[in-house]
Amino acid sequence: MAPPRPPYVCINCRLFSRRNFSVSARRPETIRPATAPKPTPDVKHIRQNPELYSKNCVDRNYPSHADYPLKIQQLSEEARRLDQDLKTPRSRIKQLEKAIAKLAASNNTSTDGADLPSLRSEATRLKDESNAMATRKTSCTDEIHRLALSLPNLSSPHTPLGAAPTLINYINFDPDSPPAWVQHPDPARSHVTIGTNLNLLDFTSSATTTGWGWYFLTNEGALLEQALIQYALSVARRHGWKPVSPPSLVYSYIAEACGFQPRDQHNEQQIWAIEQSEKDKSKPQRSLAATAEIPLAAMQAGRDIPASELPLRLVGPSRCYRAEAGSRGVDTKGLYRVHEFTKVEMFAWADNIPDSSSSSSSSTALFAELLAIQTEILTALHLPCRVLEMPSSDLGASATRKRDIEVLFPSRLRAADNADIESGWGEVTSASICTDYQSRRLGTRVRGGPVKEARFPHTVNGTAMAVPRVLAAILENGWDAQRGVVVVPEVLRNYMGGLEVIGKE
Repeated sequence: MAPPRPPYVCINCRLFSRRNFSVSARRPETIRPATAPKPTPDVKHIRQNPELYSKNCVDRNYPSHADYPLKIQQLSEEARRLDQDLKTPRSRIKQLEKAIAKLAASNNTSTDGADLPSLRSEATRLKDESNAMATRKTSCTDEIHRLALSLPNLSSPHTPLGAAPTLINYINFDPDSPPAWVQHPDPARSHVTIGTNLNLLDFTSSATTTGWGWYFLTNEGALLEQALIQYALSVARRHGWKPVSPPSLVYSYIAEACGFQPRDQHNEQQIWAIEQSEKDKSKPQRSLAATAEIPLAAMQAGRDIPASELPLRLVGPSRCYRAEAGSRGVDTKGLYRVHEFTKVEMFAWADNIPDSSSSSSSSTALFAELLAIQTEILTALHLPCRVLEMPSSDLGASATRKRDIEVLFPSRLRAADNADIESGWGEVTSASICTDYQSRRLGTRVRGGPVKEARFPHTVNGTAMAVPRVLAAILENGWDAQRGVVVVPEVLRNYMGGLEVIGKE
């Protein structure tokens, strides 16, 4: 008996199967629950503007992704050709099936010079070819989808190209008349030294319980943390932001959809993944949230938001977890760069209607509102700050535009710098516009309003309070060396039982 013949595969399909479309090694596919919304990247716009997206990848420091847009264009063209090529064999198969059915019904073995076995053989061959082409088309579509989701958002015209930010303005600071301690950096004016001496910080115990990158806040240090949270919430609520207490665990695909993903497989991952037992390996992976932005964004995942409810503003305090917090050194010592911390995050959705950027409910208006809240909080805390428009290479995957506010930290000044204070600045807040990047990946849509068609809303997010860094800045900037105390900002005193200074005079 002759061995069975392998299924027929046309030469084009055999050639197709040899092509490799991925530049970098793929990460393991994230398991998604059945209820997960389907991501909808704007493949049409990418396909029509491959050069724009390719240059954007280079500008955004995603060099390994720069050829993805052209691959998407090529794969889209191939999928279109396959779709056209499938019409002929599928039409012929229908004709053959009718002829075969007619012969079978009449008990004839041939008609019009064609016998039943030859008709069946031709139908089988055409079905094999059609299945191979259909499989290849599906493969093309899946690859297009994967590559499109990997691309960073397009940068805003406001975003400076390159690596240098643009200085916008100062808060509580005059560069022509800086604080006296700028001219004479003092190593003792460090939040680590001050906090340890005043029994506000305990790094020794945390090194025993957990390791480097964690800390205990004690006594007035713990009270100061809660005061900062309550003050930030009170300011945000006064501006109409609704409080939410979000979970700290999220599905890993939610974090990826929000833009928390490495630039390539060699980059450090910022997300802590939760270990799963062998019996749970088939279940969706969960991760600790790096910021409340992630669970807050997911609150509307897979939902339609009525246009009448926009803009929708949320503010939420949470614990945040960063897996790779950086190497130890003068710029990361103490509370400035840690693995776990408390943060109050603002997140909002705005309607996405063309030519509505001047509207009071647009993402641009919400972005300005975020910055105003951040400025109000830091102004009231009497911290010397500068506001920066961040450059393209500094933006994460989701943001089209980002502004950071940095505080001047005495401990970050280096004695050799003399009057050069550049080294003393450290980020305490950021605010971003993400356009429809996150809503497309989370399946969030807007319905109703002046536009009939459903659309993807824009999202904005910003820090109301990064507690450890602001706490450190208060200890250093509020330090009164002569009295040996830290002066508590007036706006925080009601949340600390009227306490005006920390330490014994």
